[in-house]
Amino acid sequence: MLGTDLQPAWDLISESLTDSGHGAITDHHPLSGGSINSAYRVTTESGVSLFVKVNNEHGLSMFEAEHDGLNELAAANAIRVPKPVVAGSGAGRSWFVSEYISLGRGNSHSNALLGEQMAALHRTKANRFGWSRDNTIGSTPQPNGQSDSWIDFYRDQRLKFQIDLAANNGFRGSLQEKGERLLADLSVFFTGYSPQPSLLHGDLWGGNRAFDENGQPVIFDPAVYYGDREADIAMTELFGGFESDFYAAYNEAWPLDEGYAVRKILYNLYHILNHANLFGGGYASQAESMIGLLLSET
Repeated sequence: MLGTDLQPAWDLISESLTDSGHGAITDHHPLSGGSINSAYRVTTESGVSLFVKVNNEHGLSMFEAEHDGLNELAAANAIRVPKPVVAGSGAGRSWFVSEYISLGRGNSHSNALLGEQMAALHRTKANRFGWSRDNTIGSTPQPNGQSDSWIDFYRDQRLKFQIDLAANNGFRGSLQEKGERLLADLSVFFTGYSPQPSLLHGDLWGGNRAFDENGQPVIFDPAVYYGDREADIAMTELFGGFESDFYAAYNEAWPLDEGYAVRKILYNLYHILNHANLFGGGYASQAESMIGLLLSET
């Protein structure tokens, strides 16, 4: 349960839900699993269950971007996402409230449907790479300044941003030297391949996808932007990977280019660098090994 130090913010959250037509909060239960925010399931006077995240006051922009990102994904009408309700701040805290979805278990059909629906999501296009606002990847800022060039966007606003952050966090030496060489040669990986700006979830690892009680796919906790669809699929292969039915269905709906086998390393490098910057440990050496593999392809 929320502690007494959160009670003033709790009162404000309840007021915001009353203003949005859901009624005041009558009950709340803490949920496990979040490493960045405190999470709760709440019930309101209207009898509706909602999902609430709470962070410190500096988390408001992160929550506002999540609110907008879920709306962007929902507008594609391709796959279920939690409906955002309200983001706000006060009393030294920030919060985000969304639909609470009761989860169940998936099966081979559910995983195949997830593949089909992600392909449909990726067919939602924009005119430029990036997005209308910046957001976060985990708790790290993620710049999304729009660009006509995917190579420029991915070099400057993804890899270079993380490599520079790594230097600030003490990861210098060969990581920086190899990283600079990779940035200079990035175009090599796009010979004969010109990605279009597809709507991406942006943080599509196994912990950010589930299935509702009817086995329908649900994705959440997005880091939305428009980019190469391969970047989303690459991340599904990190941290355990998705089921084979997912990949078979995705490729049947929209086959991946043969160059994906190498580019997936390039795209997952961004997330491993981010983990190095967030958590340290062996992620920096893993990132350096990935850069070495990529440089061997140039």
